Amino acid sequence: MVKGLFPIEELSARRTPFYYYDSALLRATLAEISSLLLRYPDWKVHYALKANFNPALLQIIAEYGLGADCATGGEIQAALDAGFAPDGIVYTGVGKRDEDIRLALNAGIGRFNVESVAELQVINEIATAMGKVAKVSFRVNPDMGAYSYANITTGLTENKFGIHHTMLEDAVKQALLMTNIELCGLHFHIGSQILDTADFIPLCNRINQCLELTDRLGVTLRDVNVGGGLGIEYDHPNHRPMADFASYFEVYKKHLHTKLPVHFELGRSVVAPCGTLISRVLYVKEGVHHKFVILDASMTELIRPALYSAYHRIENLTSEEAEEVYDVVGPISEHSDVFGKEVKLNRCRRGDLIAIRSAGAYGEAMASHFNCRPFPEAFISEQ
Repeated sequence: MVKGLFPIEELSARRTPFYYYDSALLRATLAEISSLLLRYPDWKVHYALKANFNPALLQIIAEYGLGADCATGGEIQAALDAGFAPDGIVYTGVGKRDEDIRLALNAGIGRFNVESVAELQVINEIATAMGKVAKVSFRVNPDMGAYSYANITTGLTENKFGIHHTMLEDAVKQALLMTNIELCGLHFHIGSQILDTADFIPLCNRINQCLELTDRLGVTLRDVNVGGGLGIEYDHPNHRPMADFASYFEVYKKHLHTKLPVHFELGRSVVAPCGTLISRVLYVKEGVHHKFVILDASMTELIRPALYSAYHRIENLTSEEAEEVYDVVGPISEHSDVFGKEVKLNRCRRGDLIAIRSAGAYGEAMASHFNCRPFPEAFISEQ
């Protein structure tokens, strides 16, 4: 039991399920990132809003001077509302809508991460009609991945993301002919929840090859964006509450052969550890072969386990009894509404407070109204 890490009385008084965010941990994480970046004055981290766009968390992240990585016009507006500087916003996404492109141009964002020549042509047309110049980076598909969930790998030829590296030369030549496009950089991303930083070395090698190509074409770039992908420790959040940012940055420092400023797009590693889904036990059910803990939280609040069998550590915050083994499930009439099977928990009883840890990324952000369930509320504590 880890109740010392949580304000149990405050949590017990609230209606469950809800998201609890430890902003002290978030601030410590941001301070660690800021401290490490002092070694690399030309480097910049953009926070990926898709991980979590809770307005209170965004305001905290903006305070530390991070940029914003946005996938939609809605995320761009959320970043602006939270105080992110427009020139620190990058706009990524394989299907940018015309109205969102106009919003980005009017806001004066720092960069469009362009995923195809077809998209580049549309951005040029819209920018021309508006009398503006769009600053773009080409998102390059490096045709490589890393050990991760198949559904969150983004850098393979079979994935929908980016311009294949063998097609980069033609794309660059087309961009240079467009009057309202300024080609400023290259952008990469190979996947998510990568724990072995050695997986980023082949990416560095591919980036080096692509930069040699742009040099050969006589293109002067402003920066290179290596994306994100750094994973967190889901198994032991109490022992390793922060991602290994130092090793992550060191890999790029050692293996990326460029003097250009390097930009990063980190989401999960920034916010996942500080978030916990708090739920209550509705019933303890005796099955033939399994004992079930049925929670009032479901896949509508946290879909990751149902979506791709993602693991989250589960803890009973209000029991000190001996451990028993349970399947921890939600109340939704879907077979996949399961948070964990054969989970060791302190003996559970109706009303016990259950913590599903490391849920600050892709938890609240992906919540749904399925079964007419309300969106979960958020409680942010400084502890």
